[in-house]
Amino acid sequence: MAMSGILNAGDIKKALDAFAVADSFDHKKFFEMVGLKAKSSDEVKKVFTVLDADNSGFIEEEELKFVLKGFAKDGRDLTDKETKAFLKAADKDGDGKIGVDEFIALVKE
Repeated sequence: MAMSGILNAGDIKKALDAFAVADSFDHKKFFEMVGLKAKSSDEVKKVFTVLDADNSGFIEEEELKFVLKGFAKDGRDLTDKETKAFLKAADKDGDGKIGVDEFIALVKE
């Protein structure tokens, strides 16, 4: 499933453009700009499924690095600093990865 089936392609482009510069990524602003924050928990779960590239049921640090590519093919890779900050914000149980409930909580905060 493509993100464009869940979110507006124009909103995705605007958000990606807003965070095009390395070390500028802010997950709260990004989720708001793409319209994800306003979506239902079920729709947020669908986005999680797209971002969970290996279908493990978790978004691991390596997948997080490519999270913007999950929204659009031309999205940039997150820097190591951004990836670690994103993981730290979402990983509430300290297992080093983001589960679906942690992702929903992060999007909705």
